[in-house]
Amino acid sequence: MYREEDYIQLSALQHYLFCPRQCALAYMEMTWEENRLTTLGNLLHERVHEAGREKRGDVITARGVALSSARLGLSGQADVVEFHRGATGCALPRESGRWQPFPVEYKRGKPKKDSCDAVQLCAQAICLEEMLGCAIPGGALFYGESRRRFDVAFDAALRRDTEACAVAVHVLLASGVTPPPVAGKQCGSCSLNERCLPETLSKRLSGYYQRLMSNEI
Repeated sequence: MYREEDYIQLSALQHYLFCPRQCALAYMEMTWEENRLTTLGNLLHERVHEAGREKRGDVITARGVALSSARLGLSGQADVVEFHRGATGCALPRESGRWQPFPVEYKRGKPKKDSCDAVQLCAQAICLEEMLGCAIPGGALFYGESRRRFDVAFDAALRRDTEACAVAVHVLLASGVTPPPVAGKQCGSCSLNERCLPETLSKRLSGYYQRLMSNEI
């Protein structure tokens, strides 16, 4: 169990899987820059959070839900949590019966080849399970570019990856050491590109290690 003062932001997991250096710059050095892509993403999240809470039939939709997990040392906010009336789930204030939580995370672009978005969503589910005392087998990712929802099953493998990622982020931020840059295709869409200087610093480090190996240093 983590102390509350040691909690890390839930969103740091997605940043870590995208790039550990970006995660350290944003959450350890508190460096962040907006670009067109991050601005569009922020606008999408603001629109999602505007409506608050509503009930339609057997579905209650809550927006901007505060989350935390003492076990993983996480805190943050879910874009949307749907509660579906059924045989499983949790009790809700002023509502009868059981309600099954179903977290939905909104993303600006399109589905990614890696699991970084699924890990972030799974971390939200783990927080909700700890807070509400019920199992949450799945959720969904909504992508603004395709305007489609994609279901995500929180299976054992994804849960292991999520918990391992949370531990890795805690270790990274506790170390106080920002990882060196590794230039890649993802750098072009990173809002910290100009501050990180991945290509410039990667070349300098590469030259340093080459000279070190040849005993010039």
